[in-house]
Amino acid sequence: MDPRTTLLDCLRETIHLTGTKKGCDHGQCGACTVHINGRRVNSCLTFAAMHQADEITTIEGLGEPGRLHPMQAAFVEHDGYQCGYYTSGQIMSAVALLKEPCGPSDMDVKEYLGGNICRCGAYPNIVAAVQAVRRHSLL
Repeated sequence: MDPRTTLLDCLRETIHLTGTKKGCDHGQCGACTVHINGRRVNSCLTFAAMHQADEITTIEGLGEPGRLHPMQAAFVEHDGYQCGYYTSGQIMSAVALLKEPCGPSDMDVKEYLGGNICRCGAYPNIVAAVQAVRRHSLL
């Protein structure tokens, strides 16, 4: 593999995990968000060769039909996906947010998801999905 290959291109073109999307290819939209060792990363901004020994989780690794991750299920329940193109990055960031010191308000959630765009404007639904999972996990 070319040492200049981004993690995003490696995932999509070499490993054929196409759930991670290429949006802006400049780290501005969050469509390419994955988890590296449990932390969210824009995969378009890092080289694949730098992460050979790391644990990388893509949207394909969160859940599957019939056994969705709670965040995936909440996105469906709250209609947080709209066109769906940026959804995988949104979900990956939302799952990471569950382990981060995010405050309890909707505004806190919006701030923590600020690196992910949704061109369809499903932000209220996305926040509702995240908050539903957060409330459920506190029970």
